[in-house]
Amino acid sequence: MKNEILEKKHQIGLGGVAIGTAFNDISDNEARDILSSAWDEGIRYFDTSPWYGLTKSEKRFGEYLRSQKREDYVFSTKVGRLFKEVPKDQVPPTMWKNPFHYDFKHDYTADGIKRSIEDSLERTGLPYFDIIYVHDLSEDQVGDRYPYFLKQAQNGAFKVLSALRDEGVIKAWGMGVNKIEPILDCLDSADPDICLSATRYSILEHEDAVDRLLPAVKKAGVQLVSGAGFNSGYIAGRKRYNYKDQIPKDIAEKYKKLQIIAERHQVNLVDASIQFVLAAEEFVSIIPGAGKPEQAIANAKALEVDIPSEFWNELKNESIIYDKASTPK
Repeated sequence: MKNEILEKKHQIGLGGVAIGTAFNDISDNEARDILSSAWDEGIRYFDTSPWYGLTKSEKRFGEYLRSQKREDYVFSTKVGRLFKEVPKDQVPPTMWKNPFHYDFKHDYTADGIKRSIEDSLERTGLPYFDIIYVHDLSEDQVGDRYPYFLKQAQNGAFKVLSALRDEGVIKAWGMGVNKIEPILDCLDSADPDICLSATRYSILEHEDAVDRLLPAVKKAGVQLVSGAGFNSGYIAGRKRYNYKDQIPKDIAEKYKKLQIIAERHQVNLVDASIQFVLAAEEFVSIIPGAGKPEQAIANAKALEVDIPSEFWNELKNESIIYDKASTPK
């Protein structure tokens, strides 16, 4: 195994998408309450990105975490986009409900990565970052320019991040993406330590990851962090799946079966989702977001909940969980 920056105490972290106003216009005070609640419940891994809220989430995380001892927590942010302040009427349409007034461009060059890290350090006011993820270098984000940006990253981002790690400026780096292929491509051409895989491994959708992603990272000695382990809130009852309003028919049918079985065994699906992800030894952490303090508190307590083995056995018997997938013991 390479740099094992995340330990058992970091199994549950806090992701920054919701705090960046992805789904609701969360105020500064509400954001601070969420962060404070997570901290009070023992969460010590915090992840965000300048993309979330067009730098708003990153600034909010920094404002709260500056009040804590830096050595007491792990912090990760992301690179791959550069931001430029613009008038309000020139802010591009995005998923954010109330972003800062910035435009952006993708940039995976060495100079772009260095500038991105410098900008993030200034925004957060933190002295250093533990983990840097190469963000959204994936077809679902850059479309048919993926080969172009991958080559740019191979010659730029991957090399400069390895150098910064070897110099001790950061502790670890890897990919932060919604698809499997970019992680596999990175493993083939670089030496990442840890990758953030979003939407590809959840209790509802994990077969492809079990067959392709998990064996690859295990062979490479690379840790995994799970993002969107609730499929961006769908498992928790939201009417969206992987950040989209359209719910695939097969997923909706699978979810109905999952709900029935969970009700029969009196199991909370948020608890089950967190425990399912962390049952795979390749995943060292899961970082669900929270739009309210009580969500952060519930996530932090999920591993304390006793879920009967009969629940997991029934999910496998009903083919809701892939027979090759690990389940909690």
